[in-house]
Amino acid sequence: MSKSKGRIAQSRFQPLRRAVKISAWGDLSIRLGLAFGLIFLVVMIHWWDREGLVDAVDGHVSFLDVVYFTMISVTTTGFGDITPVSDSARLIEAVIVTPIRFAVFFIFVGTAYNFIIKRSWEKWRMARIQEQLSDHIVVLGFGISGSEAVDELIERGTDPHRIVVIDPSEERLAIAEKMGCNVMAADATRDDTLKAVRITEAQNVLVSAGRDDTSILIVLTVRAMAPDMPISVVVRADDNESLARQAGANNVINPVRFTGLLLAGSAKGEHIADYLADLASVTGRVQLVEREIDQEECGGSITNLKSGGRGLRVYRGDQVLGFWEKACQDLQPGDIVVEIVPTENGTSNGDDH
Repeated sequence: MSKSKGRIAQSRFQPLRRAVKISAWGDLSIRLGLAFGLIFLVVMIHWWDREGLVDAVDGHVSFLDVVYFTMISVTTTGFGDITPVSDSARLIEAVIVTPIRFAVFFIFVGTAYNFIIKRSWEKWRMARIQEQLSDHIVVLGFGISGSEAVDELIERGTDPHRIVVIDPSEERLAIAEKMGCNVMAADATRDDTLKAVRITEAQNVLVSAGRDDTSILIVLTVRAMAPDMPISVVVRADDNESLARQAGANNVINPVRFTGLLLAGSAKGEHIADYLADLASVTGRVQLVEREIDQEECGGSITNLKSGGRGLRVYRGDQVLGFWEKACQDLQPGDIVVEIVPTENGTSNGDDH
């Protein structure tokens, strides 16, 4: 069982939401048709038992009188000009008409809730969420890679309320929603979708659409709207990696290639693959961290970092410097360092770096 599934199993049960396969107007037509069908049934019952009704105006109960009496009966208006007087008529009102009255009432109330109250509430709630979206992480695609990424972000301390997940699948979004994320069932390739989640105000964008062509199209759309946004994308075909970079992705992850690296590493030593997996996850004993150096670390060596971590690499502009290079012994303002630091699991079991 994955970490995300384990967390969901421990949470309070919530029913899954399923995408509606009929249009809103189709749903409305069905509801109204059912309501008027029940009213027509009551009209026919009253017409069949019209001998049990008395019209206080002219003493004659016509079909129009039956329709009129049905409407005031179903709506509980009850003016008293037409009344049931026979035992059978009163039994019909109590046993048949009253349940139908409640059914029609709930149909209209449910329709009003779904098409007016609920939608107004959802629009207001979405507007409130949008107002608070800033410096958030947008995850476009919640398949295997996307869900694992969100789970790892939460494990690393990211507030789920700062994560926005977009996916067309309601079943997947139900899982993300239970994890505490903001969710939207939409097409991530559309400009309107990205505007709705304030893509230009985001901190990072993670793309994992499940198909390389769709993922690259999403990267192009995001890059056009947010030229400086850090974008990470998952692609599975080697020849699509360069296309993803040309589309504007800052980081291109190929899970197939990474799996191959782990397999090759295991052939050179039984513990290499285990250590690489440990580095990639916050639940291991050690963790890879990328950060900009502090002011106090300027002029110092990569081997003597303030965090106590083991420095591995320095990114200085377009330069990539290894810890063994002389330039890493004199850190400069703006340097980005990649280091290994122990996690809580590591420090509790001893130093592992």
